[in-house]
Amino acid sequence: MSGEQLTTEPTRRRLTERQAGTVRRLTDAAVDELRETGYEGLTVRNVARRAGVAPATAYTYFASKNHLITEVFWRRLGALPPVVADGPLQERVVEVLREIALLVSDEPELAAACTTAMLGTDPDVRELRIRIGVAIRERLTAALREHADETTLGALELAYSGALLHAGMGYTSYARMADRLAEMAELILPAPE
Repeated sequence: MSGEQLTTEPTRRRLTERQAGTVRRLTDAAVDELRETGYEGLTVRNVARRAGVAPATAYTYFASKNHLITEVFWRRLGALPPVVADGPLQERVVEVLREIALLVSDEPELAAACTTAMLGTDPDVRELRIRIGVAIRERLTAALREHADETTLGALELAYSGALLHAGMGYTSYARMADRLAEMAELILPAPE
């Protein structure tokens, strides 16, 4: 997938430019709605109203609020700049983990909602969760370069997903999670030479 598709194609189908604009308005409105109402108060209907589209239109793009929120995270992940694979191994990997961890850290309502939404079971959320996992793996692989073996990748992915869940449960902040991921990377990766 190209970078453009990452930011304009929702799970369900390819979009025209007009449809992509509608989806963009819906995802932007979802973030605004989360700021005001939190996850529990968010509905696709209210997001549609805020975006200026009919609820039926919103539901043609998003099956549920979890699908909509997961799409917001997916779009932010897709908007990250390419991984720069220069510098020492640990610094490269820590940078990737940090930028992923901080994607939504300055928006606590969105961060908590993303954690909850991505655990959803509907097919569209599952599809996005797979895409998100693949994108994170690709970013880690680019940072690891020749050190990108299955054991190291798996350990870093588990560290990231565990940290996300830990923060989502309120045990730590998302900003602190980024620092903890740096510590985990140091434990997982070979020592600098």
